[in-house]
Amino acid sequence: MNPLFRHLHHVCIVVHDLERAVAYYERLGVGPWFDYPKGDAYVEFEVPNREASAAMRYKCADLDNVQIQLCEPPAAPPSPQRAFLDAHGEGVYHLGFEVVDRDRAEAEARALGLAVTARGKRADGSGFAYFDTRAGAGVTLEIRRTPAHPDPA
Repeated sequence: MNPLFRHLHHVCIVVHDLERAVAYYERLGVGPWFDYPKGDAYVEFEVPNREASAAMRYKCADLDNVQIQLCEPPAAPPSPQRAFLDAHGEGVYHLGFEVVDRDRAEAEARALGLAVTARGKRADGSGFAYFDTRAGAGVTLEIRRTPAHPDPA
């Protein structure tokens, strides 16, 4: 069994104001920023609230060793990201780890007793799974397989 959480892809930070957060990071020399590429449609998509997921706004910046994702969840409808922001304020919502095989990684995580809180899979096998790890890890952990085509920057 390969370790699931070995290759950090991104750190996702929830914020109240996406433009303000991007401007702050840019003043620190972090950027350039690009819209999160939603990619091809999911053939499997299980999230707490599809409407909230569609309304979520993201900006990303690729650093030398990791990606930063800023996420502004909508005020409504409810979402886990909005609940976190309302309860804790701005901060790290999840850590995303790249895996070679999304399906196998999700199955291995389930075998470890991790409950899936959201998941999505595209026809090419790329996609994600979020796990209920906040109580034990202090943060939500995600596995993902990036689509084969490069992300636009």
